[in-house]
Amino acid sequence: MLHERYDRWYEENRILAANEAKAVSRALEGAPRPILEVGVGTGFFASLVGAEAGLDPSLGMLRKARERGVPLLVAGVGERMPFRSRVFGSALIVVTLCFADDPQELLRETWRILAWGGVLVSCIVPRDSSWGEYYEARGRAGHPFYSKARFITNSMHHYMLRSVGFSLERQLATLSFKPWERPREEEPVEAWSGDYGFVCTRARKHHAI
Repeated sequence: MLHERYDRWYEENRILAANEAKAVSRALEGAPRPILEVGVGTGFFASLVGAEAGLDPSLGMLRKARERGVPLLVAGVGERMPFRSRVFGSALIVVTLCFADDPQELLRETWRILAWGGVLVSCIVPRDSSWGEYYEARGRAGHPFYSKARFITNSMHHYMLRSVGFSLERQLATLSFKPWERPREEEPVEAWSGDYGFVCTRARKHHAI
């Protein structure tokens, strides 16, 4: 089952997962609740940050997320979220934009469901990073997940966030080592650019004028 293979990645790549988890947690510090993870998958990040809700189109993924204790789980896609406007304090998107049919619409919907002053933490593997190039190569070789991904660059990510109404606040980056190097634990750093394999941009939906 694909959701089981997906979940095994966290076990087989514990140092990478731990580094990414630190970046996600740091980027969400002080963010208003409740938190929704869009593309919750098997609930790895949602359970770590105590997200109150998760959305995913895969029932298999949602079953795993339930086992991890995510309280509210809903089947659906980010481009058409089954939630009322302005009901969440924060949203988390972790390497989901590259798998979305329409990432711009997903971000627009995320803006809609956030309260005024709400926070979005959106994490990507930049296409123009060593890790992005590595995953794209694995996709071309037929990997069941990466072959479906359309990675974006850091600058494209920032443009998309701004274009739907978010203002950027900070960015946490990690995985400064290359895919062929031995993984090492590291703390996330504040960085708007550089060759990092995992970056989390924190943005805000400002109050209406």
